[in-house]
Amino acid sequence: MERREAAQERAGELTGRVGSVQAKVDDATARRDAAQRELDDEAASATKEREVVAASVPADLMKLYEKLRVQQGGVGAARLFQRRCEGCRLELNITELNEVRAAAPDAVLRCENCRRILVRTSESGL
Repeated sequence: MERREAAQERAGELTGRVGSVQAKVDDATARRDAAQRELDDEAASATKEREVVAASVPADLMKLYEKLRVQQGGVGAARLFQRRCEGCRLELNITELNEVRAAAPDAVLRCENCRRILVRTSESGL
């Protein structure tokens, strides 16, 4: 009889632990689902924003970008930041920098190493 009572007590403790673990699982599942919904919303927003921007880009440039994006693992353009291409992470040599400096502001420039389109900003280091 004592063994039976001890077993029942132990079963009650385990049931309590299972309930506690299940509550944690339910909470983690709810947080995961909320994070997934947030990511889905961000992706939808980014997709809409990309469509607006893409519509303003000339068709031939967009075609080049898409081609490079496929070839380069999803990144067809990279920022020129402090004389370094952020696509391949290599610093442009002085000759390349001089060509970039001399190019018209609306000229499409490409990295000599990775061939991505270079996006010039005020932080390009020119």
